[in-house]
Amino acid sequence: EHLVESGGGLVQPGDSLRLSCVLSGRPFTNNALGWFRQAPGKEREFVACIDWSGTKTYYADSLKDRFTISRDNAKNTVYLQMNNLKPDDTAVYYCAADRSGVVIPGATVQTTPERYDSWGQGTQVTVSS
Repeated sequence: EHLVESGGGLVQPGDSLRLSCVLSGRPFTNNALGWFRQAPGKEREFVACIDWSGTKTYYADSLKDRFTISRDNAKNTVYLQMNNLKPDDTAVYYCAADRSGVVIPGATVQTTPERYDSWGQGTQVTVSS
């Protein structure tokens, strides 16, 4: 099974990007999906997650006003729309799959990397003027 992210790049502050992640090798609709990011010298940080149906989402508090997670089960793809990007958003962004399929808004367990059993290789996002 594979998770493959795409859509990263170099952008200026205030720009938008949409990241995509395709899951193959296991039934897409069985999985909750999450996005994490890791900046140089920092720990991996939770960004957002979405349940198997796409009806429940959960965000890091500091990002929920600018980032939106969504999924297209017909395309086996999860997206992360990022608006009004800031230099502090610079990081490698990873998507991850959780076999439980469940998201409980407010529950901290799904913000931990250990919740997820499969990871992509990451895509670099750099925000700089």
